[in-house]
Amino acid sequence: MELIDFYADWCGPCQMMKPVVEEFEKAHPEITVKSINIDDEEELAEKYGVSSIPCFVVLKDGEEVAREVGAMPLKKLEKLVGVKHE
Repeated sequence: MELIDFYADWCGPCQMMKPVVEEFEKAHPEITVKSINIDDEEELAEKYGVSSIPCFVVLKDGEEVAREVGAMPLKKLEKLVGVKHE
């Protein structure tokens, strides 16, 4: 399972999500988390059709299984990925 966090340095909600994503990573080491700066990785953002940020894409076996746009609390991010906070 993989979580991709599409963000930009100039995006306020993206900056609000940084500590949430870091907390998620610590709580769920079994999930691969990739943070992608859309300004540095425009082709990748385009490949995934990212038009608004922050954008979270969940991949299972390389296939997209979930997507959510916007800032959210940790519990909602965990629900999106399908894991529970312990």
